[in-house]
Amino acid sequence: MQHDLIAQARTWLAEDPDPETRDELGALIDAGDTDELAARFAGTLQFGTAGLRGELGAGPMRMNRSVVIRAAAGLAAYLKAQGQEGGLVVIGYDARYKSADFARDTAAVMTGAGLRAAVLPRPLPTPVLAYAIRHLGAVAGVEVTASHNPPRDNGYKVYLGDGSQIVPPADGEIAAAIAAVGPLANVARPEDGWETLGEEVLAAYLARTDAVLAADSPRTARTVYTAMHGVGTSVLTAAFARAGFPEPVLVTEQAEPDPAFPTVAFPNPEEPGAMDLAFATARRAAPDLIIANDPDADRCAVAVPDTSVEGGWRMLRGDEVGALLAAHLVERGVSGVFAESIVSSSLLGRIAEKAGLGYEETLTGFKWIARVDGLRYGYEEALGYCVDPEGVRDKDGITAALLVAELASVLKEQGRTLLDLLDDLALAHGLHATDQLSVRVEDLSVIADAMARLREQPPTALAGLAVTSAEDLSRGTDRLPPTDGLRYQLEGARVIVRPSGTEPKLKCYLEVVVPVADAAGLPAARARGAELLAGIKRDLATAAGI
Repeated sequence: MQHDLIAQARTWLAEDPDPETRDELGALIDAGDTDELAARFAGTLQFGTAGLRGELGAGPMRMNRSVVIRAAAGLAAYLKAQGQEGGLVVIGYDARYKSADFARDTAAVMTGAGLRAAVLPRPLPTPVLAYAIRHLGAVAGVEVTASHNPPRDNGYKVYLGDGSQIVPPADGEIAAAIAAVGPLANVARPEDGWETLGEEVLAAYLARTDAVLAADSPRTARTVYTAMHGVGTSVLTAAFARAGFPEPVLVTEQAEPDPAFPTVAFPNPEEPGAMDLAFATARRAAPDLIIANDPDADRCAVAVPDTSVEGGWRMLRGDEVGALLAAHLVERGVSGVFAESIVSSSLLGRIAEKAGLGYEETLTGFKWIARVDGLRYGYEEALGYCVDPEGVRDKDGITAALLVAELASVLKEQGRTLLDLLDDLALAHGLHATDQLSVRVEDLSVIADAMARLREQPPTALAGLAVTSAEDLSRGTDRLPPTDGLRYQLEGARVIVRPSGTEPKLKCYLEVVVPVADAAGLPAARARGAELLAGIKRDLATAAGI
């Protein structure tokens, strides 16, 4: 067994084109570190609907140039089998470790396979890549990013020619094509032959951002902005300047790209502590709101002044921002379909129904939301918003930030705030309070065990609320394809449990709806909502054994 493992590692080492991972793997072989080698050669990183994502390092269970070259070769084979020989593949990348290398390798493989490749001019937000696919008439796009994962990770996200991320069966067919790639020596990788795009593609994207704003809207909101050490600063500040908003005050410690993400444990605005520097900057600058992007700038977080909380600033939940943007678009008189994933707040459906607009619920992820017919606006609770589906068929943290700033400006002119509008929505539709129970694990079997336990012994009540229905989403429903998840309807509440598609986490999404008679009843309704969410979280953790 040990001999086979060393032989497998030596075979991989002989093919590896990267001096860094060759040295790393060679040292592991020389040291006879069979535990670490076993972890790296336990299988291969699985290509799914999120593409690839994993820790950087040598071996087939890590992200490295060998894995990326195989992924690119498999994607090229898939595209050619679909009759796309000679088609254009656009490649974008963020500022993480190895991102530029992975983008260059992808361009070389596409060129060698008889496709045309074009690489974005520098590290840019993921939505710029999603835009470029449609803008340039590409047959596919690749974005090298691990989004908001830890610094040691990187990833590989694939889009098809409609500008949206892959869904089944394409993901399985691409995975099969990757598995069929032979020795790396047989994968042609010329030294040149692809195009490096100029700034024109970014200029076209920025020109398109104006489309999300009303022509005569006020542009007075003042913002503090953090890029979370990612690639958002230059693009967001350019978009705000074009639109005529005041120049955002930058969180200087986090404004420039830095793959080490030195000021945050996890570069995700939702993680504890990630927004501390933004809050400190806001206390000095006294803006109307804080806007944060994640490192590849496809997500948008919002914080607002709130004297009732310690420090004077409060992060809005993704569901709150999702409802605010929907209400703003309704007020502007838009038409079309509003869509969200099943884990997001049911408030969006109520807003759409009252406005006489179409409404669709999809599986988790913008790969599904972006495919809704007639989509005008889509959002997901994990800070993702699609506000210009004709331009970017994916979540876009830049255009979402513009729309939030426009809404804040409109309310500011009325002497009102985003919190006032949230109160209005609670009075109109009931208080929709959401929360999440999220458990990060080292051992993935913990997640499988929790799901099995809930399937075998579903809870009959949570926080004293009777469970009125329990659905196993792996069987599919009349409106949703199968997915690994569980959905419980309760009296005045809803719970969804699912493994994360991109991180080693079990995620439980909770929502309670509390009726509110008048403004005087809002504090009591909020307290009741918080009490119910805490009770559901406690009882669900017990039921799942986590």
